[in-house]
Amino acid sequence: MSRHLRIVLVHPPHESDASLRAAALHAGLMEAGYDLVASLPADFHLPEEIARLQPDMIIVDAESDARDVLEHIVVATRDERRPIVMFTEDDKQSSMDAAMEAGVSAYIVAGLKPERIKPVLSVALARFRKEQRLLDELQDTKLKLAERKVVDRAKGLLMSRHGMTEDQAYQRLRTMAMNKKLKLAEIAQRILDVEDLLG
Repeated sequence: MSRHLRIVLVHPPHESDASLRAAALHAGLMEAGYDLVASLPADFHLPEEIARLQPDMIIVDAESDARDVLEHIVVATRDERRPIVMFTEDDKQSSMDAAMEAGVSAYIVAGLKPERIKPVLSVALARFRKEQRLLDELQDTKLKLAERKVVDRAKGLLMSRHGMTEDQAYQRLRTMAMNKKLKLAEIAQRILDVEDLLG
C-alpha cells in the first residue's frame, strides 16, 4: 500500500531543502518505500503545484512557527482535502490547535526518526479516511433532510391547492416523479419553482 501513496513534502520557503530534518524525512520516506513526487516551498505557488501533482498525502516539515506554512497548506487543500502530516519542533498548544483546525491529520513534535515515519503516516491516513467518511455521512444526512423539507412543502402546496390528503399529495408527487423519471425531491422543487413564478 505504501508504495502507491504519492507524497509531496512541503517545507518553509526560507528553509533549504538540505536541512537536517528534510534529509531525515527524505530518508525515512525512501526507506519505507513511499513515492515522494516533489519537495516544495510553502509559498503562493503551492496551491497550483498541489493541483498539478495531485498527491495522496502532504507532509509538512516545519522546524518552528508552523503557522506561516499552515496558511499556504489551507489554501492548497481547500478544494480537495488530503491527509496532512506535520513534523515540527513547535510544541505550543496554540500551534497544535491551529494545525488541527486547518485540517492536519497528525502533528508530530520532535523526535523525527526515519523508522517512525511509516507508522505515523499509516495512522494519519486511517484517521483522515475515518474523518472523510463521517463528513460524507453528515453531508448525506443534510442533503436528505433538505430534500425531505422540499417534498413536505410541495405536499403542503398540493394539499392546499387541490384539497388532497397528505397521502394523496404524496402519491401525486410519486407518480409525477416516475413519469418524468426524476427524483421525488426534484419534482417537488419544480412544483415549488412554478408556484414561485406564478406568485
